[in-house]
Amino acid sequence: MISAPKSSKNIRGTVACDNTTMHLLQANDFVAEAIRKEMHSRNILMINITSSAGSGKTTLMQETARRLKDQLHIAVLVGDLETERDAIRIREAGIEALQIVTGGICHLEAQMIWQAMQSLHLDGVDLLFVENVGNLVCPASFDLGEDYRVTLLATTEGDDKPKKYPRMFLTSEMMLVSKSDLLPYLPFSVDAVVKDAREVNPNIEVITLSSTSGEGLDAWCAWLLEKVQAKKAAAEMATV
Repeated sequence: MISAPKSSKNIRGTVACDNTTMHLLQANDFVAEAIRKEMHSRNILMINITSSAGSGKTTLMQETARRLKDQLHIAVLVGDLETERDAIRIREAGIEALQIVTGGICHLEAQMIWQAMQSLHLDGVDLLFVENVGNLVCPASFDLGEDYRVTLLATTEGDDKPKKYPRMFLTSEMMLVSKSDLLPYLPFSVDAVVKDAREVNPNIEVITLSSTSGEGLDAWCAWLLEKVQAKKAAAEMATV
């Protein structure tokens, strides 16, 4: 089942203003839909990983690769303003990764993903991660054609972010509370952040994890395997 474009999910406030960028989002959604169809035809599960800068996305990609690379064929597209550093780190974990350098743009757009896909070896890929630019604002509005959007929220950021940046959590299917190994040293309440996130999005799933200690990584990997298998099973049913 094809989901609604992420950019169509709007938070309402006291004052509703005309969105002067809507035509850009509509163009983005057109390309995102083409990507979604391509992923469907190739039976690839695509996950858009979002967060603030420094929340642990790349470290999570490394640990995920180490745990699942013998079970799944995984590839990663990494977005950043400059440098190849994150893609290098992920390749060192044993999976293919390409860096998308945005040159100052604070988010990835569908057309960037479409262009990068032409340089990625997608044959046989089971799971494609897109590691978005670190930013809880702009990436929330841009559908990349993903099956799921997963947002990391690090314990070092504070537990008030879901209400401050509601669109990101509204458009995410999963919230990962990262750096849980630091909880004993920080004034961060997991209960509070989950409560706020579910007031914004009652359907959001939550896993608390640490890429350093390993807490929650088994649950995260199990969730990924379940979603990959579910997409393959749905594709097989469609051909019957």
